Amino acid sequence: MSEFSYDVGIDNFEAGVLQASQNVPVVVDFWAPWCQPCQTLKPMLEKLAEEYGGRFLLAKVNSDENPEISQQFGVRSIPTVKVVFQGRIVDEFTGAKPESELRAFIDRLTPSPAEPLRAEAAALLAAGKQEEALATLVHASQLDPKNEAVRLDGIEILLTLGRNDEAGTLLGSDFSQLADRAQALRARLALASEKIDTTELDARLDANPNDHEARLERSRALAAASRYREAFEDAMAVVHRDRFFNEGAGRKALLQLFEVLSGSEQYDDLVREYRRALSAALN
Repeated sequence: MSEFSYDVGIDNFEAGVLQASQNVPVVVDFWAPWCQPCQTLKPMLEKLAEEYGGRFLLAKVNSDENPEISQQFGVRSIPTVKVVFQGRIVDEFTGAKPESELRAFIDRLTPSPAEPLRAEAAALLAAGKQEEALATLVHASQLDPKNEAVRLDGIEILLTLGRNDEAGTLLGSDFSQLADRAQALRARLALASEKIDTTELDARLDANPNDHEARLERSRALAAASRYREAFEDAMAVVHRDRFFNEGAGRKALLQLFEVLSGSEQYDDLVREYRRALSAALN
């Protein structure tokens, strides 16, 4: 029992659900002790109620002990979850869900207070105002310290600004909800640590445009400098000139770039463009 998660019955239903729902969504979990899926769902809901810290409340109804409430809500099987906000049912589902789907369901009900600032930061970034975008994300993270998307947006800007030590420190923390994006940024950080002078590579390619090894090395150097379009162009050129070079090294370089930029909205269009180009070149 906690301030965010509690049992309700006939005696406290009015206060625990209807009145409480005037301020925040109340997730009403209909369960029973004999119901195995209920024993899976209820602890996850309790965990999320604590984690979200009051952005929603969890009211647990034992259906065996409160058949009147179950009947009033039209509950025909359990577990059933009904979401009440301002006295009305606004969403519902039946059956257990994996935690990822449960989080997505809760997030739709309780948007993070950091999200408006995250959108503002994205607009600033699109306008080239990186430092202002970063400051906005710092503020957003203070409002919602557990918002992993906000933290990763900030790390991405740090990498773009070349502040790799700060980015590395932040990437050392846990990102359980957005693990794939965090891993992509770690790969980008590792790539950025490679300092490759392209002068010699440029000279080799001027002398021999079919020096595919030099072109792929330059692609990696350009990616390390966050010059991603040029990096894509070099890797794509190898695919066009000799798709079988070094067991498809050009294609592998492109796939690595796709992975490094995965989950970064600002590069979504660029990645889609070169995914299409690779597909067209290979088919």
